[in-house]
This record gives sequence, C-alpha cells and structure tokens, in this order.
Amino acid sequence: MPRSASTNAVTAAVVRQKGGPFVIEKLRLEEPRADEVLVRIVATGMCHTDMVVRDQVYPVPQPIVLGHEGAGVVEKVGPSVVKVRPGDHVVLTFMSCGRCRMCAQGRPANCENFNAHNFSGARADGTGSLADEHGPIHDHFFGQSSFSTFAVANERNVVKVPKEAPLELLGPLGCGIQTGAGAVMNALKVGHGDSFAAFGAGAVGLSAVMAARAIGATTIIAVDVVPARLALARDVGATHAVDARKRDPIAAIREITGGGVQFSLETTAIPEVVRQAIDSLGVRGTCGIVGAAPPATEINIDVTEFMQMSKTVYGIIEGDSVPDIFIPTLIDLFLQGRFPFDKLTKMYPFEQINDAASDSEHGLTVKPIIRIGTI
Repeated sequence: MPRSASTNAVTAAVVRQKGGPFVIEKLRLEEPRADEVLVRIVATGMCHTDMVVRDQVYPVPQPIVLGHEGAGVVEKVGPSVVKVRPGDHVVLTFMSCGRCRMCAQGRPANCENFNAHNFSGARADGTGSLADEHGPIHDHFFGQSSFSTFAVANERNVVKVPKEAPLELLGPLGCGIQTGAGAVMNALKVGHGDSFAAFGAGAVGLSAVMAARAIGATTIIAVDVVPARLALARDVGATHAVDARKRDPIAAIREITGGGVQFSLETTAIPEVVRQAIDSLGVRGTCGIVGAAPPATEINIDVTEFMQMSKTVYGIIEGDSVPDIFIPTLIDLFLQGRFPFDKLTKMYPFEQINDAASDSEHGLTVKPIIRIGTI
C-alpha cells in the first residue's frame, strides 16, 4: 500500500496460517481507485471456497482476508464509476477483466484472467488495499475480501440490487447460490418438463433444485447422504430424494426416470460421485460439474457408453452467469416466493465466524451468513 494513500480503519477476519483460524483484527483499507467502489459490508455469506483457500487446497498467499459473498451499502465511488453511487445497495460477486475474448463475448465467468483477478491475493496488477502495522495483508479475494466491515471492489463486480430486498440475506447470491441456480438456468438450460438430478444437497445443489423447480422441470431428484438435507431438498422443490448411503443412486435415478435423467449436476467434487452423476444420465444427457476439486483431480468414465449414449460433460464456473443480469433475476424470483433461498441460511455475528465455518464443514448449516454491520 503506498504511504501516501489515504486509508479507512476497518475490522476484518484475517487468516494467517494454513487451516485458520479467522482472527478478527484492526486493519487499514486504502481509498478506492478511479474504477473502484468502497462498500460498507452488512453481511457476507460463507462459501466452501473460503474454507478450501483457508486450508491451502488452493494455494492463495497468506495472511489474507477472505470472504467473497458480500452485500452492503456503497460509501464512496471512484471518479470513473457510473454504475452505482453512494447509498446504493449492492451484492459483490466475482471479478473479471472485461477485456479478454471471453469477457468480450459476454462470458465473464470464463474470463481468461479469472485466477489473477480472484485468487492472487491482490489486484491483477499485484497491488493491494489492506495493511496492518507491519505491512500489507493480502486481499481482493474474488475482487472484494468481504469478511470485513468495509471492502474495496471494482465497478465490474458490484451489482446494484433493489432496496426492498433484505440486504443481509443477499450476499450468497454473489457466488454459491448463483453457481447452483445459474448452472441449471444458464449453462445446462434445463427446461419445462425436463428431468434433473442434483448430486449433493448443499447450498449449490439446493440452489439448483430451486432453480429447476422455478423453471418448470417436472422430475427433480436430490442425492445426498444427510437425511436433514434431503428433507430440505424436498421442501424447496425436489420431487424425489435419494439417500446414497442406503440406495445406489444410479439405479434409483434410472428407476425414477425410466432410463436416466436428461440433466445432472455434480457439486461435491468427489470423483466417485462425479462418475455417478455421469452414469445417471439418459441418452443425450448432460452432466454439469461445479464441485471445487483439488488441482489434478481426475475422473474415470466408460468411454464406450459415453459415446454410444451421446452424453455431454460440462464444466461450469459461477453458473455461466452475467451477474448484473442474473442476480437481480434471482432476487425477483425470491421476492415472488419462487426461489426461497432464505431457507438455506443461518445468520452468525461477526465474532462467531469460526463457529460458522465449523458448522458448515460439519453439515450443521447449509449456508452460513456472517452479519458484519447494519443497514
């Protein structure tokens, strides 16, 4: 951080070593640059990706402030920002460069510079915004680092949302819920009357179930090993629930559908489950993969069956979403009662952030939200 930069005092959760914990500390946050936005954070969802980065499954530099499902109120904007202004309610989402071939084609989730903008622990140019008394703290995780009372984001990764929506609930729409719902609506393009199976009934899988119901799929199957999550899946839209501890999910899905689903979504990143999601497909079926597996994870498939049944496997990032369009769509569906993602959430005060992480990892909470400030 340049010595001349003006700064704001913030309270943030810092991870200083592999495996955590999140330590709440006082830091200094640089003022937003010309194309940036200073956001007062109201609440931030906790995502599985926060934990895998904390644990260095993905090697992001430490010490770092994580958090990438922030929601808050715009405090300041840089002189070139036109999308939002102070007082606007916003959801923070992933960052993209806006200049590569994929961004130019309207596919920011496939940004060719995605890692530099989201996983480098800094802006893409290597600079940061946070520091303590000893020096810089890595930040700009997913372009935001929103486990903090304030965050600096780019104009590209802030999404203006209506003030009538409950801002404290909206952060998870920026990543996990957008990923599951977008996989169904944007990537797989599940349609009215189609059959769909979600492997894993966590936040992503359940968001996919809700999306499939919202767009009119008629056979919606949730597969998991936790009875409470399977019950929740039925509550939010699944027509069938398969406990993979008690029944072979491939056989169960073929029996339910008469041959296999048209679409499946794999959210667990467990290679054996990925294979099940592919094998559960019917002729010309498509499997989407969104689970965050460790680097170099491999899967095996039966090539002959894969070819003869003309199956497709689709790797999906962030639900193939254009956040400025898709997040407001999900909010509209929620306000209409057609996308009840609030049923997945539990609120935790900032000082209980480690409890939230533990509850998430032990399956006690589907989607923790860390309440950091007030509206």
